[in-house]
This record gives sequence, structure tokens and C-alpha cells, in this order.
Amino acid sequence: MAGLTTAICNSAKLEIIQGIHLAADVYKIALVKTGPAGTYDKNTTNVGTPGSGAPTTANLGTDEMAGTGYTSGGLTLTSYSAVLTADTASIDWADAVWTTATFSSDGAIIYNSTRAGKTVQIIAFADSGSIPVVSTAANFTVQIPSSGTGQIRLT
Repeated sequence: MAGLTTAICNSAKLEIIQGIHLAADVYKIALVKTGPAGTYDKNTTNVGTPGSGAPTTANLGTDEMAGTGYTSGGLTLTSYSAVLTADTASIDWADAVWTTATFSSDGAIIYNSTRAGKTVQIIAFADSGSIPVVSTAANFTVQIPSSGTGQIRLT
């Protein structure tokens, strides 16, 4: 079944422990179009080169969102922060904001562009409301939780 399921990718869990994903790497967030053909979940391993149309395990080439204010490949995430709160380690970034955006999206994929597009997390917007999420000539924000409840959590 095509669509998105929010999850930290299993491959990323292993790669974090193996030291493959590093703080100095470039992480990006790409949006998935409304009604994607591919399936994005904990088993997604790689986005390949977003926007290239090249076959990848995530099929993002054909499922990446397009619209006014969106650039192929998504946005570079900033303000990487790794913290330990009680017994939970988390990685967090600043919220991703597309300005003057006119498009709709079913979700997002966080990936490591330094590591050949290895996926880190899938975010299904349906988990926090209805899909698609639509923006008409306004800011489109993907809110990434604050430190301690960051996107990537190891407990």
C-alpha cells in the first residue's frame, strides 16, 4: 500500500550506532507529494538523488512534491543538536520553513545528503491532522520538536 508511516528508519538506527550519520553531515528534509506511488516507512533506506527521477528504494524521484516555493531536494536542516534527557538521546533541528509556498504535501523525509541520501526519518502529516497539508502563498512549516523530544530518539 502506497503512502507514509511516521518512523525512524530501521537502517538509520543501525547507521547511527555504526557512526555513519555524523553531526557535521548535511541533513535535508524533502516533501512528498499528495498521493505518492511509493511506500515510505521504517523500511525506507535511501532517497537516492531527489528530483533526479532515478530509481531508488524510496522512489522519491517521482514522489517528491513540486510547487511554487519548493526546490527539488528540499531544504537543508539547520541547528543540529544532540541532547540526552534522562535516559533518552535525541537529535533535533530547527523547524523547516518554505516561504511563499503554494503546494500540498502528504509528508516529509529527513535524509542525509552527505551519505548518498540515506534516509533518517519519515514524517506522515496524517499523524498530526488531515492530509494533504495545503499552503497557498504562505509559509509552509514542518515543526520539528524541541530538544529532549527531538525527531530522532534513542531510548
